[in-house]
Amino acid sequence: MEIQNNQACFVQLWRMLERTRRLLRGQYKRFCIRSVMKLWFGVEATDDFIWHVCIECEQAGWDELPPPKFYPRKHRDFLKALITLRVGKPKLSELDAAYSIAFPHSTPINVNKKKRNDTKRNKKQ
Repeated sequence: MEIQNNQACFVQLWRMLERTRRLLRGQYKRFCIRSVMKLWFGVEATDDFIWHVCIECEQAGWDELPPPKFYPRKHRDFLKALITLRVGKPKLSELDAAYSIAFPHSTPINVNKKKRNDTKRNKKQ
């Protein structure tokens, strides 16, 4: 699997996560970082590579992941770590925008907190 540091690739990764979740569920296998990487990379997904991704995203490789469409934070950290180790630091704004493209009916990952805080301040005044 070739990973590129651009939004089009990020959209594909988000969509692949959902397809992989469905595939693993159909096979009665655990949807975790280790299983995803084994499916995506095959023999390239060595224990060392998986360990580095898990350390980078601060998650355990065997922990069950929630559906990416509804709970994207852990997946965002996983994809960020994977992209960082393969091609370099991703632009997080593009990764978040890719999520909104892949799952258009879901709430965006990063709602601009500054605007929310400004709105609260305006209501208090």
